[in-house]
Amino acid sequence: MSASALKTSANLKSPEFEKNARRIVDLLTKIKNEEEQIRQGGGAKAIESQHKKGRLTARERVAKLIDPGSQFFELGIYAAYEMYEEWGGAPGAGTVTGLARVCGRTFMIIANDATVKAGAFFPMTAKKVIRAQNIAIENRIPTIYLVDSAGVFLPLQEDVFPDTDDFGRVFRNNAVMSAMGIPQITAIMGMCVAGGAYLPVMCDHILMTEGSGLFLAGPALVQAAIGQKTSAEDLGGARMHAQISGTVDFREPDDDACIKRIRALVDKIGAPNASPFSHVKSRDPLFSAEDIYGIFSSDPGKQYDTREIIARIVDVSEFEEYRAEYGETLLCGYARIGGWAVGIVANQKKHVHTLARGSDQKRLEFGGVIYTESAEKAARFILDCNQNRIPLVFLHDVNGFMVGKDAEWSGIIRAGAKMVNAVANSVVPKITVICGGSFGAGNYAMCGKAYDPRFMFAWPTARFAVMSGDAAASTLAEIKLKQLEREGKKVDEKQKPELFESVRATYEHQTDPRYAAARLWVDAIIDPAHTRDALIWALEAAALNPEIREFKTGVLQT
Repeated sequence: MSASALKTSANLKSPEFEKNARRIVDLLTKIKNEEEQIRQGGGAKAIESQHKKGRLTARERVAKLIDPGSQFFELGIYAAYEMYEEWGGAPGAGTVTGLARVCGRTFMIIANDATVKAGAFFPMTAKKVIRAQNIAIENRIPTIYLVDSAGVFLPLQEDVFPDTDDFGRVFRNNAVMSAMGIPQITAIMGMCVAGGAYLPVMCDHILMTEGSGLFLAGPALVQAAIGQKTSAEDLGGARMHAQISGTVDFREPDDDACIKRIRALVDKIGAPNASPFSHVKSRDPLFSAEDIYGIFSSDPGKQYDTREIIARIVDVSEFEEYRAEYGETLLCGYARIGGWAVGIVANQKKHVHTLARGSDQKRLEFGGVIYTESAEKAARFILDCNQNRIPLVFLHDVNGFMVGKDAEWSGIIRAGAKMVNAVANSVVPKITVICGGSFGAGNYAMCGKAYDPRFMFAWPTARFAVMSGDAAASTLAEIKLKQLEREGKKVDEKQKPELFESVRATYEHQTDPRYAAARLWVDAIIDPAHTRDALIWALEAAALNPEIREFKTGVLQT
């Protein structure tokens, strides 16, 4: 065992370990069952209807497109979860997105699910497609679109059409990606109408299957607008676009032939430029990833050693810890994941006994809290990673920054600003995993959504909001009581606990990772034991972008 290899002292047979493991397994079971339900799209009847048209479903198409035996790393499956229920819901926001290997190369795949409202674009559908495109842009990932959509969901058009993160942004991104040299292939495998018709035509290659339709306005709308009667096939069928308009590059008889043609085209695409990041042969960790279930505790009052988690994610459990004896509530260090060199910034959940700054007085630092010293250490470490072209991985279980007179006197705001500045201006890829809590400014400093992580994942145990549940619920309940009093309504003592529980339940629901995933605040809820796999997908994708701009921080608080 090398000097930098992490050791383990985890008691895999303790009652606490078993309790933690049961909790995570129960959460995972619930999430996996929900994901399986989402994968059914519009349900059995809608799937049967798609098959009767001689078409595959979106997921069947993806399964045939990707390399045999390979994995589809799905992103955004929870998009629109518990939303649009007045319209019958929109499972997965009516689209399937994710990373996969096609002819050995990493691709972003975006496929309309025609079993969900004919593949119509809900507000979250547009946002999900745009998020997938943004990931492709940031990481220079070639992209394949499998189009089968009726266009904008008209009852919600005001929330789909006009803004910068709405429908029109999809086509803007098509143009930007093409100008950047990111390969885009589109297959029209069903309907492609109205504004959506621009998507395929702004890509590099256009394929179209028989029986599909590509037009700015369908036959009924054409007749209403200009009085012209025409069939869908004459107006915008595959034969017309192949022989007359010259819009499509390849006309295919069916889905199977179309998918084979896509793979044949992918096989001819040139190799990407070399990655600027260090990579060697991958080596497995020394310890089982499933141990994470029992080691990690989602109880805010419980401690655990985050090094035990890192030891089960990084290659051969080797971790070159940076300033290990300073600012100990944040762990910083160098490692490899799947052979890729990374810098890790992780909240340490063990309490730390140390000396107060500038004195010999002993003090206790609470795990999961960012102190002045830990913020300064992390800021410097992030600067080093940018200097040396090392991607950053952030592991969250953070309550926030330390408060109080001692913290303020030590310059906690200045140190926090320094860390936030380093994160905000970092130019190397950043990948975030929310393991437990991610509250307040701690979320920002640890590269929350607002700080442009290339990918953002969450464990089922994740919770993130401006403050933790009980603290927020107490504050909100007190505000509600005062509001009722102002309205002249009296709340007796028996009703107060009920009010508190009602407020707390609402707040807890909003901090659930599924609530976040529904709104695309996280890209995927991942199994903790599969964290390493998710990070490898993300690192391999990030390595496709060879460009690293100059690193500048502007004014840095010192």
